[in-house]
Amino acid sequence: MPYVNTIERVEREKAVQEGRQETLQAAEERVLESKRNTARHLLAFGVLSDEQTAEATGLTVDEIAKLRMKDKH
Repeated sequence: MPYVNTIERVEREKAVQEGRQETLQAAEERVLESKRNTARHLLAFGVLSDEQTAEATGLTVDEIAKLRMKDKH
């Protein structure tokens, strides 16, 4: 096994951490998009208020209002 100096080891560890961070951010974005899709479906029924939809999805009322406006256009 080749010798790995401290700088190389630190750089490798940093790259691993950055990769984990990118993976985490991508997963969070997928979860958020899933919540938005669920909210869109709930809004399509037209039965729940923005507050109820926010409670059901974990999104904010402002985000629900924005989705409602975006989907009307």
